Amino acid sequence: PDRDAQFHYLNEQVKQHQSAGEPVISVDTKKREQIGRLPMAGREWRPKGDPVRVEDHHFFFSGPDVEQAIPYGIYDIAHNTGWVNVGVDHDTSTFAVESIRRWWKARGHDDHPQATRLLITADAGGSNGYRYRVWKSELAALAAETGLAITVCHFPPGTSKWNKIEHRLFSHITHNWRGRPLTSHDVVIETIAATRTRAGLRVEARLDRGDYPTGIAISKDRFAALPLVKHEVHGQWNYTLLPEPASAQAQPAVGEAHGVADRRHSLLARLTDPRLTGLSSTQLADLCAELAPLQAARAQERYSEQRGGRARRAIGKLRGSKPVFDDAARVILTLLYQRQVCSMKLLSDMLEVTPNCIGHLVAETRRVLEDHGHQPGYAPTRFTTEAELPAYLDTATTPPRTQIMESLSHPRLTGMSREDLDTLARRLAPRQLAQIERASYQRRGADRQPGSRGGIFPQKIGDKERVILAILYLRKLCTLDVLADALGDVSRSLIGNVVREIRPLLMEGGYLPPPATTRYRT
Repeated sequence: PDRDAQFHYLNEQVKQHQSAGEPVISVDTKKREQIGRLPMAGREWRPKGDPVRVEDHHFFFSGPDVEQAIPYGIYDIAHNTGWVNVGVDHDTSTFAVESIRRWWKARGHDDHPQATRLLITADAGGSNGYRYRVWKSELAALAAETGLAITVCHFPPGTSKWNKIEHRLFSHITHNWRGRPLTSHDVVIETIAATRTRAGLRVEARLDRGDYPTGIAISKDRFAALPLVKHEVHGQWNYTLLPEPASAQAQPAVGEAHGVADRRHSLLARLTDPRLTGLSSTQLADLCAELAPLQAARAQERYSEQRGGRARRAIGKLRGSKPVFDDAARVILTLLYQRQVCSMKLLSDMLEVTPNCIGHLVAETRRVLEDHGHQPGYAPTRFTTEAELPAYLDTATTPPRTQIMESLSHPRLTGMSREDLDTLARRLAPRQLAQIERASYQRRGADRQPGSRGGIFPQKIGDKERVILAILYLRKLCTLDVLADALGDVSRSLIGNVVREIRPLLMEGGYLPPPATTRYRT
């Protein structure tokens, strides 16, 4: 019933926009194609004795230097015209909205000069899926740029073939290049542009060589500030993005290529502070230069491990795709994480990327640092919220967690000097790492697979903090509840797990904390 109601509502929205003279477009990504002398489905007549020769196996055209074509189509339902943006990098939400932007600038603005609204019909998944924050954020930036109120109506999951673009545009393109090898991007563009039908369909195509890296995310605060209005009927599938912010104090929405990427690069430049990385700018630059060839070798090794042989993935561009973070940025982020400046979640929220993006680059670069023999050590300050780190860089304001742990590490509480405590924490650090990885193996029932994430420290509490808390509890200074209340953002059970894990490490190291003479109830 909910799917049938969505079809009725979508049909009403299309009729309302068309009766008011507003543009209605159907969008989707066509199946990506590899460029090369590969056989295409279908049959085309040729003169006898003059066939088009192709390779009989796809793996002849598979590898890191093979290019691809990603056609993203926009079909104008009222004018029966198609516009296809052929990308060469990744099919991301940023690429999808950029395709709509290009259509509007090249064709839509001229075909609909009086438009104040735009209705987009799309399927429920893919780069234009209704669950993706990036898709909605980029559409909000497009609405602010064009002054259009952009309404999106998604087809219910599993019904994407009802979208008009499938049988009004994509089917004719597939029929037009049947039996014809797509040997270059020019062939793809010319074949799409040559598509015609008896009903009067005309198609334009453009090549888009832009970079659209994966791993982009939108912070909760920026998403909450979007001028997004959900409809009363199936608000998860039907929503409108207004061209102006909901409040006068809110900032206009900006897209990835029009502000967010610049903010990310400026923040990365600030994260190179020696107080965070433990290295001066010269030392950091030298380290990045030394690690660059090792990172390239590790990347090739990782591709081979993941695919069981030589790298076979078509990366899209002849010189390779541009990732969100270059090699130097990967080294910086890995140093911050290994020095336990903050958690991966905090890094991903600040840089507006997915946590998996940070996790994978840390796992890769961590091994490179180990091969190089660099010991990052521990940062004197640890951050748990997004506002603490910029405040520390601007005014050297110490976060509350660091102040609390500084107080809890007082010699009268731990029974040892701060220098001895630091030495003990450094000596136990490799054992903690081994203990964590051994526990992860046991939980999964087998060894970690090649290429998976590893070396993840407990992000709620750092290594040195774990040692301090275990010593305080083993000295019977206070209860687990008192320690949890002192930190404020951790639970009693988490402190109990820390004590249970650190106690055997202290015993193995021959250190048994002496009991304290005072016990604190609060």
